[in-house]
Amino acid sequence: MSANQTTLSQSVLERREALEARFPVWPRNTVAGHFAKACDQFTDRPFLYINDEEYTYGEVWNKAVQYAKAFIRLGVKRRDHIAVLMDNDAAYPSLMIASSIIGAVFIPINAMLAKDELEYIISQLDAKYLILQPKIKNKEHGKAISELLNNNDFQVHSQLEQVIVLSNGEEGLSDSRFMTWGAFLKESKAVSKKSMNKRWRESCYPDEVAIIMYTSGSTGSPKGVMLTDDMLLRCGYGTCISRAIEDGRITFAPLPFYHCFAIIEAIFAMSFVGGALISAFGASPLLSLQLMEKYKVNDYLCVPSSLTSLLNHPRVSEFDLSHLFAMWCGAAPAPVTVWERAIDVLGLTETITGYGQTEVASSGVTTEIGDPLERISTRAGRPKLGGVSGLREFHGSAVEYKTIDVDTGNTLPGGSVGELAVRGVTVTHGYYNKPEETAEVIDKDGWLRTGDVGKIDDNGYIQLFGRRKEMYKVSGELVSPREAEVVISQHPAVNQVNIIGVPDKLTTETGAAFIELKEKETCTRREIIDWCSPRIARFKIPRHIWFIEASEWPMTSTGKIQKFRLQERAEARLGKIDGTLG
Repeated sequence: MSANQTTLSQSVLERREALEARFPVWPRNTVAGHFAKACDQFTDRPFLYINDEEYTYGEVWNKAVQYAKAFIRLGVKRRDHIAVLMDNDAAYPSLMIASSIIGAVFIPINAMLAKDELEYIISQLDAKYLILQPKIKNKEHGKAISELLNNNDFQVHSQLEQVIVLSNGEEGLSDSRFMTWGAFLKESKAVSKKSMNKRWRESCYPDEVAIIMYTSGSTGSPKGVMLTDDMLLRCGYGTCISRAIEDGRITFAPLPFYHCFAIIEAIFAMSFVGGALISAFGASPLLSLQLMEKYKVNDYLCVPSSLTSLLNHPRVSEFDLSHLFAMWCGAAPAPVTVWERAIDVLGLTETITGYGQTEVASSGVTTEIGDPLERISTRAGRPKLGGVSGLREFHGSAVEYKTIDVDTGNTLPGGSVGELAVRGVTVTHGYYNKPEETAEVIDKDGWLRTGDVGKIDDNGYIQLFGRRKEMYKVSGELVSPREAEVVISQHPAVNQVNIIGVPDKLTTETGAAFIELKEKETCTRREIIDWCSPRIARFKIPRHIWFIEASEWPMTSTGKIQKFRLQERAEARLGKIDGTLG
């Protein structure tokens, strides 16, 4: 019997005990130091499957060493900023490890950004080096960067010194100022292992900033969240303990490598247990099913939109998913019916959701394995277990949460609805080059205002009601969009719903609902209102109801609905009808 099959027969408690035996004390380390040990222990095990290729732990480490030497040869100094503008690629984890070896700061950039957004981020983050894929889907990043290098304003405000093009056969090298990938790799030959190790020894402080990760943009302009090695590793280990991840787990993570969900919950988490991840960002439901069968996947990391698409695929029952038993569906709430279908169709025995943000190095809370579906669908979770990575004062977690008054910031009594605040050893100390924005959300004691409104129940579980900026008042009554969203999502014809507040002449503000119906289902505004009437107060029922297609949702690259975009659409619609009812 394989190691994986053996551990699957163990209980959740036994799996956690096995992990704790492997890490009896918290090994404060850097990203490079951690992966050096993991890649030595699991040298020949597969770590990454991507684009039909397999990469072992040893191969990932050897690439990291080669890249680190090349960076040193190029003149990269400690604390220099290396930005990466790439699609998911086998080089990604190794570039992150290489940055840590030489003490540089690794900065993953959202590959879906437009030129103006890239100009802002590259300048704001003081990147000296940029690893670039010239074309990603419909984005001509090589052309965009060339144009920026010709822009006088960009030259004045940017510190960019070297652009390195990652491409097969060097195609897309349209600018002579760019360095080819082959030339970059060749530089490594001029640096000895002794020189690299000397730099590595100088870079072994876990409390320095290792990654600056920009927020996804679901709430407007991105900010660079500074995360240390220790924050990243503690969050990854906390995920392993919380989810009782066993030795050799195989995880399917169709998520972008430039986002904390993939970096922490897949790349880092798997490295603690010698597990493997299958990367296929943007994979169709059919391809996802094929990959899950091919690699005998144990675990599925997803968001509700991708999960629903997979469950609705007409061939889902044809695939052998007998090795699949665990799923983490996060980033947005999903109704009970979705969880029930996932368990029934995929044969899951361990399902969880979670909540966090880039500022908390990904997830701060998760539900517990074995929680009832009613809890999973209505609660985001409780501070996740930390084991040796947690703090005694936080009851073994790396973080603690409380609710505060939205206006005054004062701490509220337990069970009160307010803005969630969090502090702990995985919480960022601030935003890069943004002292004012940092001071607005982080107080002197390290409490970070999340911008999310919710409450903490008697069991320590967080119930989310929406973003603070998304709350609205109807005739003086504060309304959480989440309350009506939950009710409407339970309508048999509804696949997904999102509600925002809009101006109203009669009640100051009111709700506007965007609703996607299930395939072949029909529904009317009146039917939605009649469904809501016995279930929630009248003032909470959205006055404006618009039905849209699945393709019309404005999404971030990680599957979150951009409500500020819905706000813009709603206001545009209302402007056309001059305030009359939708």
